[in-house]
Amino acid sequence: MLMRRLRLGALVCAAALLSGCAAVTVSAISPAEYLQQRRGDILTTGKLSAAASEVLRIIGGDIAACEANAGSCRADLARSELLSDEQRLATLSELWLESALAEEKQGGHPSAELLAAWLESARYAYAYLFYTTRTPGQRAFEERQTQIRDYYNYAVQKAVGNLFRHRGEYRPDGHVIHVAGWQIDSELSALRLPEDGTLPEELLPATSLSFSGLRNVYRRDGFGADLVAVMPKAAQANEMAFQETRFPVVTALIRFDGDSLQAVLATQQLMVMLVDPYRSASIRMAGQELPVAANFTAGYGLWLARSGFGVQALRTLFGRADGISRPQVHLMQPYDPAKRTIVMLHGLASSPEAWINVANELMGDEQLRRRYQIWQVYYPSNAPLAANNAAIRKALAATLAQFDPAGKADAANDMVLIGHSMGGVLARLMVSDASNTLLDAITEEYHLKGRKAEKVRAGLAPYLNFTAMPQVNRAIFIAAPHRGTSFANHKVARWIANLVTLPITMLDQLSDAAGSLAQLDTGGSEPLRIPNSIDNLSDKDPFVRLVADLPISPKVRYHSIMGNDTPDLPLAESSDGVVPYASAHLDGAVSEKVIPSWHSVQESPQAILEIRRILRLPDSLP
Repeated sequence: MLMRRLRLGALVCAAALLSGCAAVTVSAISPAEYLQQRRGDILTTGKLSAAASEVLRIIGGDIAACEANAGSCRADLARSELLSDEQRLATLSELWLESALAEEKQGGHPSAELLAAWLESARYAYAYLFYTTRTPGQRAFEERQTQIRDYYNYAVQKAVGNLFRHRGEYRPDGHVIHVAGWQIDSELSALRLPEDGTLPEELLPATSLSFSGLRNVYRRDGFGADLVAVMPKAAQANEMAFQETRFPVVTALIRFDGDSLQAVLATQQLMVMLVDPYRSASIRMAGQELPVAANFTAGYGLWLARSGFGVQALRTLFGRADGISRPQVHLMQPYDPAKRTIVMLHGLASSPEAWINVANELMGDEQLRRRYQIWQVYYPSNAPLAANNAAIRKALAATLAQFDPAGKADAANDMVLIGHSMGGVLARLMVSDASNTLLDAITEEYHLKGRKAEKVRAGLAPYLNFTAMPQVNRAIFIAAPHRGTSFANHKVARWIANLVTLPITMLDQLSDAAGSLAQLDTGGSEPLRIPNSIDNLSDKDPFVRLVADLPISPKVRYHSIMGNDTPDLPLAESSDGVVPYASAHLDGAVSEKVIPSWHSVQESPQAILEIRRILRLPDSLP
């Protein structure tokens, strides 16, 4: 048996010697393996890309030897005449990135050395993109260019983050920082720093943030590192009528001095630039017009995540400490005079969180983003409608006066109001003309005459004598109980209404109105008191019944969106579970959209699509 096996083995060896051994074999690979081979690199897999490995083999090196002596490897690459400029620069950028990632992981190197490694990776990527024979456009479909753009963006993100975190350690010379042999200048005007020059508390890479509760994250691919700057909270911020966003999104770029390949590779001077991606969709650099990278969701999501609105809104409703007592306008991006303003008004016991996906989806729409900016009004939803109507108008007027005293900017004209539920009723009041209608009705109802009539009217006029805001020309009312709702009369609603308390500060603001109500003769019944918000939502409430038929400004084109949670009923008898169709319906609306939904219809995809459709309408059409 043994001899037979030996003879068989000898025959096999002889056959192999006579026929020769195949030097190349072939096997099939899966699409996933193919893509990993083509697109895997130091950022995605932690290993050098196939393109970099190929370049190392061309010059007679290998990955292990290069990683063991990175400095010598990079020097060999720089000297080699066997490579094209593109091969050399791309591989050097990736190798410097590999070194920086390794140093960062070890955590033992001084920040200046690590900064220098990030800058070298960015420099070689910059040189590859703009100073080789072929232009970026000529390489547009090449995967290697996409990789090198990513190296630049990531290295810029890390370098700018390093400069921010360690700014106190680096030697400044005016606006220029000297570190690791580099002279670093900066252009930060897009950040809109406070007058005292206060810098952000944090500078966070948008790529490091993940949000739950948001359906989509809207980005724009391009050049630069997308960041979120966390600005310090202004002193007395809670007392101000408005707040510009504390979480502006910015895009960081680095421009290296020099207008040729040799100059860029030799320079030790660079400029760090921060760009507002809402205002700048592109930027000119190295003779090329480049799209600016952006993340339009990150700043908004971070604002909501850190706001604490959910708990505060409930504390406000029940008049507890740490609630709010007056409206505040929150700008979702730095003020832009060239963009029209969308004003959003939430509903009862709510806050800007009611618009989580609405605002995000609107700003994710490029056409709308170019045309509009969003202001969200956060108001005390325990206050009566008349008081909030007056206070919100005042807050918006103060905001407009701050940024555009002359009222000439696009931001102060042709504004759009979007209100949900009670916010929809407030939006309707803000585009309605009461003139003396409400005051006359009270005077007649309570048979007021002479000095008493004058005194009562004077006390109530700030809340009952109003005209349509002239800046508004479009409104969208969503599930708005314009004629109230019987839901507010239910036992549970009345129990909650009895718990709703106006804080002392708000009562002080309404003292004149309270005094006027106390003078009205109620025929022996209890004297009139200031109603709270739930009182105002009742279909039996006198104020709601009086304002239901106020004329809307002819300048304003308005649209209605409502939910229907009672599909078995005829439309006229239907309801969203809280607000009946008959109360939400308005004659004269340009459009009306009824969506199968409960009361929180504003967050439904169908409602968001309808809002987007309305906002896209040209001004020349309804």
